[in-house]
Amino acid sequence: METHTFFLQLLAILLAARVFAEIAVRLNAPSVIGELVAGVVLGPSLLGWLEPNEALKMLAEIGILLLLFKVGLETDVRRLTHTGNESIIVAMGGFLMPFVLGSALAYHGFQLPLLVSLFIGGTLTATSIGITIRVLADLDRQQAREGQIVLGAAVLDDVLGIMLLALLYEFSTSGGISLVNTSKVMIFIASFFVLAPLAARLICVIINRFSHFSEIPGLIPTTMVALVLFFAWLAHEIGAPELLGGFAAGLALSRRFFFPFGLALKRDDEFSDQIYVQMSPVIHLFTPIFFVMVGLSLNLHEVNWGSTFIWAFALLFFVIAIAGKFSGAILLRDSWYMKLQIGLSMAPRGEVGLVFAELGRTSGIFNNEVYAAMIMVIALTTLLPPLLMKWLYSHKGSPDADPV
Repeated sequence: METHTFFLQLLAILLAARVFAEIAVRLNAPSVIGELVAGVVLGPSLLGWLEPNEALKMLAEIGILLLLFKVGLETDVRRLTHTGNESIIVAMGGFLMPFVLGSALAYHGFQLPLLVSLFIGGTLTATSIGITIRVLADLDRQQAREGQIVLGAAVLDDVLGIMLLALLYEFSTSGGISLVNTSKVMIFIASFFVLAPLAARLICVIINRFSHFSEIPGLIPTTMVALVLFFAWLAHEIGAPELLGGFAAGLALSRRFFFPFGLALKRDDEFSDQIYVQMSPVIHLFTPIFFVMVGLSLNLHEVNWGSTFIWAFALLFFVIAIAGKFSGAILLRDSWYMKLQIGLSMAPRGEVGLVFAELGRTSGIFNNEVYAAMIMVIALTTLLPPLLMKWLYSHKGSPDADPV
């Protein structure tokens, strides 16, 4: 492909992603839905102007790394200490039930291979903390009791989801389920949680001190992107997916992260805030490319829409995706209205679900029909719960006053 052609393709992706994201937000839908639609419109499903190529795929890979870096950077592990067992109950129920039910239905109900079934179940476990935070903020419920429970549960969901993603990636690359390789990935994850805060503190001290002497702008974005790429390379060398490296770098540099077993480390919160602010433009430049590429990779013309399989498949997994997130909330000692709000808040899949689905496609686990059905489930679970949350609050008000 000639250079000027690539420039034109990249221009179309960036502009279309922005335009459709703006439209989506004005329609009270998450921006990620607009970026996904932009890929569908530009790709073989509609206009056929673009198709995935190696150059765009590499940019999308960087987008995934930076997306998960952002997820890690925004992860507030301390929320779990504020809401205690309630967040853990909601998170574990919302993680285990969709995974178990989704995997069982795919394996026994649709007779799919075990690895495909595990990927489907894994995709259903995701919770988009970014979308959840935005909706709760719009409703002014972030600091309310149900908001704190949901955000604490979403943090744990993210950590568990990334760990599961690492294991599924290992299964897909090794060609099967191996206890030895699984143990290797888990050792890497455990080692990170022990060493990452120490490494992050050292890195922040070095970069912060050097920034006072540097006369060239852009030191923080340059060093942070380099760090993300290094963590991604390190993850690959150990046998985990590169995606885990992006999440690890973000989580390690989060000013809300703390050393396990209660051993806190002194942090420079001001410098951590600078990292977040200065990295945001870089993240917002690359991550839409990933979501547009998801849409480009989806060829709706190749899906047999007359088949009962895809409709039954999408409908059943949509039900599991929604109902599974209520399983933990139901166990709480609260009113049914409070449980309903918590369950709906945990339901949006968003970007994390798309990362699961895209990894399933690129590793050859998902065929086009399964991939299309999972994108439908992710899109619906991303779009409908926020709308229902806003409707419930506008008609019922705060659940605080409800009797338990």
